[in-house]
Amino acid sequence: AEARQVRFALGVQAAGADGSCYFEHGNTKVLASVHGPQEVTRRAGSAVERASVVVHYREAAWSTPEWRRRGGDRFHSETVRTLRAALEAAIFTALMPNSQIEVFVQLLQLDGSGLCACINATTLALIDAGVPMRDFLVACSAGHLDGHPLVDLNGLECNAGGPELPVAMLFRSDAVCLMQLDAKLAAEQLEEVMAAAHEG
Repeated sequence: AEARQVRFALGVQAAGADGSCYFEHGNTKVLASVHGPQEVTRRAGSAVERASVVVHYREAAWSTPEWRRRGGDRFHSETVRTLRAALEAAIFTALMPNSQIEVFVQLLQLDGSGLCACINATTLALIDAGVPMRDFLVACSAGHLDGHPLVDLNGLECNAGGPELPVAMLFRSDAVCLMQLDAKLAAEQLEEVMAAAHEG
């Protein structure tokens, strides 16, 4: 299997944003914008040695199936935590003490690999904003179905019941910043799926 076509445009949300990106990964569509780094008011006892990364995530009402909207709070909080952790691993937060980088991510349409599309869109928005990064943070999903590894899972493949593994890594160093497996997978199959995600 091959990765789906990617299209993107930078600077699409000029009003108030320092950087933005509209990103299409197959039929999955994401809009990301970045505000900052901005100086924040120092609070007693607050950590000011590095920039804080604040993530706001939203899904358009028509973008996801009803069962996912019913579990919205859990999905929302997990996605925010995952995005923030991956971004903090890629951004030079120590170069920007006493500041805040605010990231807004909106999932407009979901056809598989939504988290990876959000990460890729946000990386491009951060680049557009000129935020210093260790490396480009890139993400791709992989899975295993009917005895074969799959790369860049679409909606049908995600719903087929096999495991899905989103992987985000730094482009030049191949350092893994995120790996999230949602089902059991044999060790030898995990190696195949990791290799597929890396290739994607």
